[in-house]
Amino acid sequence: MHNKKLYGTATVGTKGQVVIPADAREELNIQSGDRLYVIGSPESKVIGFIKEEQLEAFIEKLNLSVDNLRRIKDEQPPKK
Repeated sequence: MHNKKLYGTATVGTKGQVVIPADAREELNIQSGDRLYVIGSPESKVIGFIKEEQLEAFIEKLNLSVDNLRRIKDEQPPKK
């Protein structure tokens, strides 16, 4: 099942910087210098972060899925 956890709060500073709570950085293996992509939904006012390596892995998996779907589609007989 999906494990979700509330790590606490973070305050946005005057320069827009956010400090990620220490226990979140430790459990999620976020190190100084890691690149995090900021993702969100303006409609629902949700914001989140994803590590660059995780985003790359997700895109690679998505590309493989698309390639597999194309292969399956190409193997289908033409519709009459």
